[in-house]
Amino acid sequence: MAQRTLIQFFHWYFPEGTLWDDAARAAEGLARMGVTDVWLPPAYKGASGTQSVGYDTYDLFDLGEFDQKGTVPTKYGTRAALEAACAALREHGLRVIHDVVFDHKMGADETERVQVRRTNPDNRTEIEDEAFDATTYTRFTFPGRAGAHSRFVWDHKCFSGVDRIEDPGEDGVFRLVNQYGDGEWNEEVDEELGNFDFLMGADVEFRNRAVYEELKFWGRWLAEQVPVDGFRLDAAKHIPAWFFRDWVGHCRESISPDLFVVAEYWQPDLAALQTYLDRVDHQLTLFDAALVHRFCDAARAGADYDLRTIFDGTLVQSLPDHAVTLVANHDTQPLQALEAPVEDWFKPLAYALILLREGGVPCLFHPDLYGATYADTGGDGETHEVTLAPVACLDRLTQARQRFAHGAQTDLFDSPTCIGFIRHGTAEAPGCVVILSNAGEATLTAELGPDHAGATFVDWLGHAQGECVADDEGRLPVRCAGGSVSVWVRQDAA
Repeated sequence: MAQRTLIQFFHWYFPEGTLWDDAARAAEGLARMGVTDVWLPPAYKGASGTQSVGYDTYDLFDLGEFDQKGTVPTKYGTRAALEAACAALREHGLRVIHDVVFDHKMGADETERVQVRRTNPDNRTEIEDEAFDATTYTRFTFPGRAGAHSRFVWDHKCFSGVDRIEDPGEDGVFRLVNQYGDGEWNEEVDEELGNFDFLMGADVEFRNRAVYEELKFWGRWLAEQVPVDGFRLDAAKHIPAWFFRDWVGHCRESISPDLFVVAEYWQPDLAALQTYLDRVDHQLTLFDAALVHRFCDAARAGADYDLRTIFDGTLVQSLPDHAVTLVANHDTQPLQALEAPVEDWFKPLAYALILLREGGVPCLFHPDLYGATYADTGGDGETHEVTLAPVACLDRLTQARQRFAHGAQTDLFDSPTCIGFIRHGTAEAPGCVVILSNAGEATLTAELGPDHAGATFVDWLGHAQGECVADDEGRLPVRCAGGSVSVWVRQDAA
């Protein structure tokens, strides 16, 4: 199969009820473009029903099949529509990547009387010694499912903490008193806020052996219901690394050894990512958060940004085999907590840098391919409308990845405002020369060698008019417009 190219086929504000059908309809076009893997949103029932994006996990075993939380379908459609979408993707040779949200559960069916200890929200290692009685939303019985697929009932012993108690009524971070961890949080999590085990809702206690086995069972069960070619693991900063090390290994043994797994460990610090990869035995890939922020900074700075430094401190530069590179996702899009939008003019440059270079698995974002318009209420209480325009050349760049991004790579990083690189091609597949500028019109010379002497090259993207011709020694002068990118390929290959 062609080199891997992933698309996140959703965004935070996706319209209700259409996504599974949209994915089925898009399958043929995505495959023709050169996409190989489709990352779908969480397919199971969330606490907010049809309003749930999927990250407020309620019932992992309800794929839009049972009347729970006021609805049978999820926000994205019914189980039957999900099955049809997965079948259509597979029919066109596309691999199906499922979003997994294990960190927490929300929307409990019943409350319980338990003991808790207050925790300092700003330093989770500071937990009060004195425990007190409180009522928590920690019992999940899933009455709408009535024991179908799994009879497991979640109660307070399945959770390590909560962010809301009643009697007394209080919001905060509360450590549940139970037999797990001797009253402390899980280890092998991110060190932000002292210990980042707790995120939200009812925080899952992975040290509970019954929970551990239930989540392994769910992985096997899902693969029996729909095609599963891989997983995107949500909130990995908050889940002990040992759990995902075990869970991913178990799924590879029981489902397929070729499962593709990417974890969302949204951390720009390279040392933290290296530590995490060591803890999970390098079994998975991680999103390159640092590169997203480089793109955001470069777009804002324009010609003042030194393009030669754009990969400094990034995961793809240091550990390319474990990097998933991206320009935007549902957490960084406008109005979201991790908002880091890349300005429109720079997006073609950024996508060229992830799609056409060696190293990393590039991930497209749905609005960058199809566009999006949505509204939401911001922190100021006002409703804000956002329109995201599609990146006009993204389909051509994605095609170029499969057609021309082959062979060894030579960087042409000599100017702070104009950089490029050569993909030299192979005996079986052609290469390309990429040039981009964050200032004015720019040129550079690519040393291609005598095999390309006298060859004529054209810009695959059509941004630069005319042709470029290599001289008798295979030196090719290429150009691009200001604030633009061009991909030069041999005319006889295009």
